[in-house]
Amino acid sequence: MSDLPSPSPAVGYMHAMNRALHDEMAADEDVFLLGEDVGVGASGVTSGLLSRFGRERVLDTPLSEQAFTSFGTGAAMAGKKPVIEFQISTLIYLVFEQIVNQAHKFSLMTGGQVSVPVTYLVSGSGSRSGWAGQHSDSPYSLLAQAGIKTVVPGRPADAYGLLRSAIRDPDPVAVFAPSALLESTAVPDSGEEEIVPLGEANVLREGADLTVVALGQHVGTALEVAESLSDRVDLEIVDPRTVYPFDWDCLRKSVNKTGRLVVIDDSNRMCGLGAEIVATAAEEFDLVAPPRRVCRPDGTVIPYALALDKALVPGPEQLTRAISATLKL
Repeated sequence: MSDLPSPSPAVGYMHAMNRALHDEMAADEDVFLLGEDVGVGASGVTSGLLSRFGRERVLDTPLSEQAFTSFGTGAAMAGKKPVIEFQISTLIYLVFEQIVNQAHKFSLMTGGQVSVPVTYLVSGSGSRSGWAGQHSDSPYSLLAQAGIKTVVPGRPADAYGLLRSAIRDPDPVAVFAPSALLESTAVPDSGEEEIVPLGEANVLREGADLTVVALGQHVGTALEVAESLSDRVDLEIVDPRTVYPFDWDCLRKSVNKTGRLVVIDDSNRMCGLGAEIVATAAEEFDLVAPPRRVCRPDGTVIPYALALDKALVPGPEQLTRAISATLKL
C-alpha cells in the first residue's frame, strides 16, 4: 500500500488512477512516468508523483510526442517500465507509427526475445464539453484493430486495477480514461483496491431479457437505463473493460442466455468497437433478434457548439430507443 490516505467508499475516478500510479511506482523501481507537464500534475492524474519520486522517475518532456514515445520504447527494451501520459486522446494519431509499427512489433519480430512493457495512459478520451474536433475523439478501436492491448475502465475500481495490470504487462498496453469520468468525485464503489486482469469482462447487472454491452462512461448510462426500465424489462449489463483482447466467452454466455444484444460505446459507427461486437454476435451467438449498436455517427467530428456536441455523443435516450426497438416495446 502507498502512503496516501486510504480511500473512502466513494472513490473518485481520477483519484483511483492517481493511487494506482503511486502504488505501482512504489512497488517497482523500474516504473517511471514521462509526458508533458506530468510534474505539475496538469491532468490531475499525475499529482504528487514528482514530490514523492523525484525528477529521475517523473520526467517532464518537450512538446514532441514522437520523440518521447520513441524514448519510452527504448527504455522499455532496456528493462524499464515507462508510463507515457497523453492528456489529449488525439495525440495518439501522432505516435501511431511509434506504438503500432515499433513498440507493438518488436516482441513479435524478435521471437519474444525483446519485451516492450510500456503503458500509454490517455488521461482524457472522448468529448470534453466544448473542446471541439481536435480534442474529443475516442480512438481506442483504432489501437485495438492494430492488435494493441487496450483497456477503457468504466469505474474507479477498474481504473485502479486495470492501470496496475497494464504497467505490469510485458507488452505495450493503452489505457483510455474517459474525460466524462475524470471529474467525478463521488462514484459509489467498494473501496477495495485489487489488480484487475486484462481481458476479463464484468457482468455488473444480471438479467434475462436483453444484454447491454457498455464501455467507459457508458457503463453508468447503461445502469441508469436498466433501472429506469426495470418495471418493463430485465436487462443484463456487461462491461468488457478490455477492448483487446476482448472477453468473448463472457459475452457469449450472456447473449446465449438473453438472446438479444445492444452495444453502446463512444466509437464512430464505421469499424468501431460496436461494429465488431455486433458482427461477431451475428456470426456466432444464439440471437432471437437483430443486434443493435449505439455509437457516434460515421466520420464524427465533434463541433465546438455544446448542443451539437451532446447530440453526437451517445446517451440514455439513444440507448433506450435501441433497447425498445430490439424488444419491440
